[in-house]
Amino acid sequence: MRVSMDIELKDAPGQLLLALNPISELKGNLKSIVHHHEERTPRSTIPVQVVFEVEPENLDLIISRLEENGIGVARVDEKRFMEHGAVILIGHIVHTDIQDTIDTIDKTGFAEVVDICLSMPHIDTQSSASLKIDAIGRKELHEAMSVLREVAHKKDLLVVEPIEADFA
Repeated sequence: MRVSMDIELKDAPGQLLLALNPISELKGNLKSIVHHHEERTPRSTIPVQVVFEVEPENLDLIISRLEENGIGVARVDEKRFMEHGAVILIGHIVHTDIQDTIDTIDKTGFAEVVDICLSMPHIDTQSSASLKIDAIGRKELHEAMSVLREVAHKKDLLVVEPIEADFA
């Protein structure tokens, strides 16, 4: 899971290292640090934004260790879904219950439809929809796509998927 965390550091040498150690020790993968050394919070601390990836079960432990080290944790924004995909559906999407199609993906617990754009030119003609699907990992995104293909097959919908290519 990707985490964006706003922390507050005392203006003393070694504070940033003290904040990063728990993330490193618990196998966090640091993505970015924005250190606002010239700014101060109302508590006269230095605001720092840290973005990292970590296993969900380690996040609470990281927060606890930061607080034990005297690091203030002002905000934590978790992003559970790290893989993103998009497809186009063509057919009688509305008439075959688009909400049921979306719910089937969302109920997996590891993927969800995060955006939909529907075009329905006439009530009697086929419609098209682009769906954006987010999942917790690549394997789970592929599994969500399999679920969508099964639902689409039952509802006689065409699924247009992006071409995936691995270039060496």
